[in-house]
Amino acid sequence: MTSASPSVNVEPEALTHLVTDLFTRAGVSEAQARVWASSLVEANLRGVDSHGVQRVPRYLELLRLGQINRQPDMRVLYEDGALALLDADRAPGPIGMNMAMEVAIRRAQSVRIGWCIARDITHAGMIGQFARMATDRGFIGIAMTASVPLMAYHGSRDALVSTNPLAIAVPAKGKNPLVLDMATSVVALGKVIAAAKAGKAIPGDWGLAEDGTPTTDPALVKTLLPMAGPKGAGLSLMIEILASIAADNPVLAPAINGAKGTRMNGVAIAIDVGGISVERSFPEKVADLAKIISAQPTALGFDKLLMPGERSETIRRERLEKGIKIPQVTWKEISEAASTSGVMLPVLSG
Repeated sequence: MTSASPSVNVEPEALTHLVTDLFTRAGVSEAQARVWASSLVEANLRGVDSHGVQRVPRYLELLRLGQINRQPDMRVLYEDGALALLDADRAPGPIGMNMAMEVAIRRAQSVRIGWCIARDITHAGMIGQFARMATDRGFIGIAMTASVPLMAYHGSRDALVSTNPLAIAVPAKGKNPLVLDMATSVVALGKVIAAAKAGKAIPGDWGLAEDGTPTTDPALVKTLLPMAGPKGAGLSLMIEILASIAADNPVLAPAINGAKGTRMNGVAIAIDVGGISVERSFPEKVADLAKIISAQPTALGFDKLLMPGERSETIRRERLEKGIKIPQVTWKEISEAASTSGVMLPVLSG
């Protein structure tokens, strides 16, 4: 295995335009293709490359196979009080989760909290962006998704639960929102895929080979391992219950019993706590807490105490200015897709 992989540098807007064109040529409406492409490029901008444009070739394949619906008929099936149920009709994940959070925000504007379950979405990418949508309106945002087994339950050899991610975003006065965005596995599957494409070894606690033993070869990983053992596994299981069983669309049990497919569900939550704070606003108190913690002494080997989401904001500023580095192997796949679709590649930046 090699320790490094060559890359190309692409200007963010040019990359968004390219991916939009690829999805449009694949039959996605231009408006939805732009939202989808922007979601992927935003992941790259924030340093979450495992959920960025490296996924485009696979998404195009899923569109061809009909496993992602290029023209979804999304409908709100139930809406009462704080609760809503959205049928996403196998829409591109970011399209379904965007709509789910918009519905949740609408409910929160009415009754202080909105909880929208999105049934039958597809892979949603970096879910922190959907939680951030709520902070743009001054609300707390929570997002989670549930998918087919990819991860061992604590103590199991085979995949019984999934990497089900969770994101929580809170507004902070005068600052970017604080955003926790995490998989319930040690790492997201996308990082294993990226390592395999780059020919890089991985830590031995990322995943298990087919025989149930830890492996440092990403190409041999059959089952991911849960974050913090039983804690990550238990959290993943609870997300399946909240997102799938509550939607009457279970994923894990049918898959373990042999059902095939890529079913997924999601939850988008918006919470308005504005009426609770009296002397100072909630965002102001959050900013004060962040300031106090950030000012504390660091342990050996640490230069700074970072708030959730702070590192990604720094990377985003740098990549907006300098461009996004795309691994050569990913760029080759995207270039081949562009050639097949008749889409022109952008001029690469320096």
